[in-house]
Amino acid sequence: MWFYLNHQLILKNLLITKVTEKFKNSYKTISEVLKILNTDSPSIKKSQLHTIRFWETQFKQLKPKKINNRRYYDSKNINLLLKIQYLLKNQGMTISGVKKILDSNNLSIDLNEKKNISPMDIKLRINKINKLLKNLKEN
Repeated sequence: MWFYLNHQLILKNLLITKVTEKFKNSYKTISEVLKILNTDSPSIKKSQLHTIRFWETQFKQLKPKKINNRRYYDSKNINLLLKIQYLLKNQGMTISGVKKILDSNNLSIDLNEKKNISPMDIKLRINKINKLLKNLKEN
């Protein structure tokens, strides 16, 4: 009897693990994505459904699956939405600025540390510093 109950408990835990793994990799509806966006960044203004739809028109990298006029987002699209939200809301960037960064594919954002690291930005800042140093030497 004990063996049977223990075996049943192990099977139940295995089933729960499989279901949660499947849920993580499954497609999510726009309302589920909205919950993810709003819970991952509680310090900023809450995103809304029309905002996500607008971002779809602005960012060509964002391509949810549409089945019967319902949007379904995979984990790649959700991560992209998190990056877009972070750059627009937290960093205060414009849509055109975010487009340039996403088009260059040189973007590495760690959403946990809230740091924006872009090699292009670093290069531009180094060039500005070099110009300032040259001006200081000349004067």
